[in-house]
Amino acid sequence: MPQTVLIVDDHPGFRCAARAILEAEGYAVVAESATGHDALEAVERLRPTLVLLDICLPDLNGIEVAGRMTTADRSLAVVLTSSRDASDYWQLLERSGACGFIPKAELSGAAVAALTA
Repeated sequence: MPQTVLIVDDHPGFRCAARAILEAEGYAVVAESATGHDALEAVERLRPTLVLLDICLPDLNGIEVAGRMTTADRSLAVVLTSSRDASDYWQLLERSGACGFIPKAELSGAAVAALTA
């Protein structure tokens, strides 16, 4: 059974590209969200197994959203993403509860699988 994915990013173009990449590699994208608040509600309602979560959202910081999600459901895999390098966030990433970080330019199903295996 493929992992079910929620994609959270405020840029529709990235959400579309991420969906195409992940679905081509066997993931089942169940929803997309543009804000942290919508993402929190979608996780509760849809119970995906994986969340691809942008760090910079218009309403809540992705680090905070990841922390809330993983506190509520320890089995949920959260992968953070950004157009910026991980070195900009490494201290925050360690405390976020996320299983890892992938730069947007390097997103692939293999990169996600390596972090969530």
